[in-house]
Amino acid sequence: MTTRFTLSDGIELACSSVGDGPLIIQAHGMLMSRAVEDAMDLFSWDPVRALPGRRFFRYDARGHGDSAGRPESSDYTYQTVAQDLLELLAHLSPERPVTAVGASLGCAAALTAAVKAPERFARLVLLVPPTAWGTRPARADAFRTAAQLVDERGPAAFDTAFAAAPVPASLAGAPGYPPRSLGVHPDVLPALLRGAARSDLPPHEALAAVRVPTLVLAWADDPVHPVSTAEQLAELLPDARLHVSPDAADIRTWGERIAAFADA
Repeated sequence: MTTRFTLSDGIELACSSVGDGPLIIQAHGMLMSRAVEDAMDLFSWDPVRALPGRRFFRYDARGHGDSAGRPESSDYTYQTVAQDLLELLAHLSPERPVTAVGASLGCAAALTAAVKAPERFARLVLLVPPTAWGTRPARADAFRTAAQLVDERGPAAFDTAFAAAPVPASLAGAPGYPPRSLGVHPDVLPALLRGAARSDLPPHEALAAVRVPTLVLAWADDPVHPVSTAEQLAELLPDARLHVSPDAADIRTWGERIAAFADA
């Protein structure tokens, strides 16, 4: 069942949850949504849902899925999506730290929020961290080029280019990837891309101060989510462990890995 949460700037987020108890909150990747991630079926959330005495909460980020959005690039920077996460936590678990699970953009939101308010987090699970630091400028240029493409030729041109992009070898056996449709609202797509182009993960020294137990899960051979970022995060964060999946069969184990880490 979908519920609604209104952020301080008036944007309504679509949310769903199951269970009761200490919170596990999940944030999806850029261009995705709860429904799109489920349709890709790269791994199952069922082991997390089945954890006894835990509440598993998911939401569509602003401009994605069933949530509202505006065509303003500042709405889609890492700082903004991190603030959205912190607002949710203040409402859902005001007194108790939570386990946050974030993929790509959701990973960036969780890390940026943890740098700002580390006391809000008991554990972090970072899935497919995005390009960062040295690899970020080239990706930012690609985002700006893609935004220009949408401005000139419309969202359908972006959809075609996305569908034609090379599939990482580690995902070659995943029947749901690439997704048949994207979860972002077409009218906010250029703003989303430009907001991403303005963003980067927190600096190294800030991450080194985040003493939150962290699990980093990455897949191989993806230039958009390079293993190099995951490896650097595992080195920078004081209490982090890293697992890199070489293929789709190993990615299928992520639900069990996340549940075991969250329940440790």
